[in-house]
Amino acid sequence: MAETVIGVIAVTGGLLMLLAGVGVVRFRDVYARMHAATKATTLGITFIGLATALALEGVGASVKVLLTIAFIFTSPSVAHLVGRAAYQAEGIDFDVEARDDLAELLAEEDDDDVPRGADEETR
Repeated sequence: MAETVIGVIAVTGGLLMLLAGVGVVRFRDVYARMHAATKATTLGITFIGLATALALEGVGASVKVLLTIAFIFTSPSVAHLVGRAAYQAEGIDFDVEARDDLAELLAEEDDDDVPRGADEETR
C-alpha cells in the first residue's frame, strides 16, 4: 500500500514537471513562461521530494527533505529576479492591462539617484 502511495505521489510530481515543460514551450512571452516554469516545477519537485523521502529511510530521507525545502524557497526568488531583469531589459515587449506599479516604483528610484547636495539646476 505504501509503495502505491509513493508511486502516485512521484508520478503526480513528474506530470507536473511535464506540464511545466509544455507551458514553457507553448506560452508566448517571458512572463508567462516564467510563471509556468516556476509554479509547476516547484510543486512537482515538492511531490517528487516527498515521494523520495517516504521511500528512503534514515539520513537519505532527511537530506532529500532539506533539498526540497531549499528548492521551494529558491525557485520563486530566482523567478522574481528574472522577471525584474526582463522588465528592465530593452526589446522585450509586454502588455500591462492594469496599473503598472513597478514602473512608478522604478521612476521613484531613478529620482532618488540624484546625488545628495545637488542643487535644483542639476536635477
